[in-house]
Amino acid sequence: MMGSSEKLKTDVVHDELVSTIKENMDRVFPHCICKVDEKFVRENKKAYHPKVISIGPFHHGRQELREMEIHKWHYLHALLNRKPDMEATLAKCVTEIRGSELKARNCYLERETIKLNSDEFVTMMLVDGCFIIELFLKRSFKTLRKRGDPIFTKHETIGNLRLDMILLENQYPLFVLHRLFGIVPIPEICSSSLNSIAFNFFKNIIPGNKKTIQVRFDQEGNHLLDLIHNCFLPTFSDIHPSKETQQNKQSQQQLQDQASAREKLKTSSKLHESGITLRKTDNKGVLDFDFKNGVLYIPEVKIHRYTETLLRNLIAGEQCNRDDFEHVTSYVCLLAKLICSHKDEKILTQKNILSNSLKKEDGDVHEEVHKLFKKLADEVVMKNFYFEELCKQVVEYKKESWFSLPSCFKK
Repeated sequence: MMGSSEKLKTDVVHDELVSTIKENMDRVFPHCICKVDEKFVRENKKAYHPKVISIGPFHHGRQELREMEIHKWHYLHALLNRKPDMEATLAKCVTEIRGSELKARNCYLERETIKLNSDEFVTMMLVDGCFIIELFLKRSFKTLRKRGDPIFTKHETIGNLRLDMILLENQYPLFVLHRLFGIVPIPEICSSSLNSIAFNFFKNIIPGNKKTIQVRFDQEGNHLLDLIHNCFLPTFSDIHPSKETQQNKQSQQQLQDQASAREKLKTSSKLHESGITLRKTDNKGVLDFDFKNGVLYIPEVKIHRYTETLLRNLIAGEQCNRDDFEHVTSYVCLLAKLICSHKDEKILTQKNILSNSLKKEDGDVHEEVHKLFKKLADEVVMKNFYFEELCKQVVEYKKESWFSLPSCFKK
């Protein structure tokens, strides 16, 4: 039999092996949060940099965001103080984050630019993570809000926070958030999952049928913006991507063919004039366009104060991660083709496809939607256009009129 000293030695070796394996796994954990390409930032810095709050390391410590730091600490205290053993819960949180520090750091693509030591990084992750959880709880359950809380008493504050929390550079590793959610004392009034209360916070700014997008939001993701990106993924993919575009690499000719079909696609008003019916789809996802029997089915397009910032950061995420299909980028480029003028906006509004609540700074008239999509589409270089086959079907469609002569009577 193995003596106690030999068993102890074996246990130590085993613990060291487990630790080594875990460290190697954490090192190869994929980067999922990156800084936005400078070419995009130059076009519109406000759409990529936070205005009121920093989440994570990229904007941590910026002087103009210091005011919100005190509110983070208030929310941390409110969350942990719901049970008498606050210090014990705090210790568990710190231990959990410290054990995940390497993996959490590796989530950020430019981790070498993070100038925080271990204690500073762990503290930042604790405060930011607990703030997010408490914010979601207070948003979902009004009884948890304290009188005079400036985040909820000032209408513009919660809106500005929501804007900052959909920025790519302001994302927080979702796996850390889930681990904290499993440790901190959740009030009895809440029986929902973390994803559910997060969806409640963001649902009004995500386009699409609410039941459909909630199912997608509840899927796995790397961070909160990634969960929103899930809501933009298509329900079906049978008619859109061709076999050629499913390959990782495309020839120059294939790319030209994609561009050709896209360029030949007429605007909404011209499609309408040519006899193609434009119809709004119901109970579908954002990308679930379809074309059947001369009818182009288009999901509802809602424009609001969050639209440009949300689309810009989703596109930046796709450019960073280089997915096989750039779904949101494709969505923006397709709409840029369909909506090119006030005339296009008018016909889509009449069909209840387009709604626009975004007003110009003077508040008098609605912002021009076609200029928004043109601006966004002009800034991107797209390699895999998701709607290639859809464009081909629409472009090649020939309406058969009742007076067309059979081919045998034509000379």
